[in-house]
Amino acid sequence: MRSTKNLLLGALAYVLITFPLAYVWHLVTFKSTYERLGYFSREKPIVAFGFAAILTQGMLLSWIYPRLCHGLSFARGAATLALVMGGYHWTTHVLAAAAKQSIEPLSTWFCLETSYLTIQFTLAGLLMAGIYQAMMPREDPT
Repeated sequence: MRSTKNLLLGALAYVLITFPLAYVWHLVTFKSTYERLGYFSREKPIVAFGFAAILTQGMLLSWIYPRLCHGLSFARGAATLALVMGGYHWTTHVLAAAAKQSIEPLSTWFCLETSYLTIQFTLAGLLMAGIYQAMMPREDPT
């Protein structure tokens, strides 16, 4: 029961932090920059697909966290998830997009998306660590 609760809490926390951040970052604050970069090819993004992607990421990250970070302190768990999963996401999202799409200038793309993913996965790591640390049984100090 505890692992199901953690899985759902972790996924929910990830969605509640990531979806608004992604929406505001990509479709409000830096929308014109992404358009100039040539990253958007749809006139209207399919927001439901973005939400589905973030929900799926949240479930997977929440499932991965206790396996990847078992026994680590709060800070080390948060940093491990942020670095490993953020790094993985960076290669599959930022680097791969630069390889496949005509995004110019690449320096702006790398700076913008690296900044975004740093914020996203730092928050995700902190949230997952907080959820899983809070749910871990405390050892009796006696």
